[in-house]
Amino acid sequence: MRELITVPRLLLSGSLIAPGWVELDSGVILGAGRGTPPRSATTALDHGVLSPGLIDAQCNGAFGHDLATADADGWTEVVRRMPSTGVTAFVPTLVTGEIAGMIAATERYHSVRDTAQGAKMLGLHYEGPFLSPQRPGAHPVEHLLPADDAAFEALLDAAGDELAYMTLAPEIAGGMNAVRRLVTRGLRVAIGHSDATDDEALAAIDTGASLVTHLYNAQRPLEHRDPGVVGVALSDPRVTIGLIADLHHVAPTALRVAFAAAGGRVMLVTDAVAAMGVEPGTWTLAGRQFEVVEGQPPRLDDGTIAGSSLRLDEAVANVVACGIDPAVALTAATRVPADALGVTHLGRIAPGCPADLVWLDDTFRTCATWIGGVRSAPEDAPPPGAAAPGAGDPTQQSIT
Repeated sequence: MRELITVPRLLLSGSLIAPGWVELDSGVILGAGRGTPPRSATTALDHGVLSPGLIDAQCNGAFGHDLATADADGWTEVVRRMPSTGVTAFVPTLVTGEIAGMIAATERYHSVRDTAQGAKMLGLHYEGPFLSPQRPGAHPVEHLLPADDAAFEALLDAAGDELAYMTLAPEIAGGMNAVRRLVTRGLRVAIGHSDATDDEALAAIDTGASLVTHLYNAQRPLEHRDPGVVGVALSDPRVTIGLIADLHHVAPTALRVAFAAAGGRVMLVTDAVAAMGVEPGTWTLAGRQFEVVEGQPPRLDDGTIAGSSLRLDEAVANVVACGIDPAVALTAATRVPADALGVTHLGRIAPGCPADLVWLDDTFRTCATWIGGVRSAPEDAPPPGAAAPGAGDPTQQSIT
């Protein structure tokens, strides 16, 4: 059924236009523009912004389910509920664990890939086990492997054509050859959990690595005589850099540095774990227990941050609160990840593209999503035309 939506602000081609409209039919965008629409609206949104659906390129779990261990029902629930956070497409991430367990989780992904209803799954991300023991983060060191281990081929075989990308440390044994093998097969490589020098990081990019996993975290930091992974990521235009904007992983100043240095190359990710969308408590990540305390990121017993409980719409709000232009923040959660993952029909509002949209209120909280033109809304969302929570409150961040 044809639908024409009007909205006070519309993200179109990287800019917020006011007012705006989008027309949909049969799950596809027919057109979009500024000002008066070509016909009467069927859906009039009187506050907030309409954006392409958000795309999360790194999600380990949510709603109480750890994707490394969740059964098919758990995977299905995550897929179904992700749109409540504004996410219309995401990349399930499997972190370092026993190879047999990672393969079993991959098989569960395959079992629900074509049947789960909700957010689109854009292929798997293996974050490990080919990582540096010097920069493991929350990954269990006992399961880290050199990249020339037979497990490398075993994981590729298990993923088949569903590997969106692999994060690895290029400086470990077999690392550069692994980059080469992945790129030769047409697969994407991210540098992450890496103690690589700038020369080693540049060599990986020269070989075809095109992503950096969660900038600043679990990688050699920037120093003026040793720029390392961070220095290369901020300065090399060939890579897209993931950023966890929960304001715990990365401080506001460092966040602003990333956007200033790498404008158009920053993609917001959640790195969410099972704790996203549930109450604080004890949860697991690939079988390891962690605690979540109100207002704090998930942490292992030794204090190591273990992913996040961040929603992607919340990440956008945090970035805007740090002084980044709202259009830039939204683009970092839509077009930038879509382009980095090679799904260039997503992350944009343009004729012929899927009608995957998110309506965000004036605090950037999700009010509704459309996936293939089908609308759904969180239970606590206002209906079209209702006042946004906090609307008119000068303490709330608004779109300007």
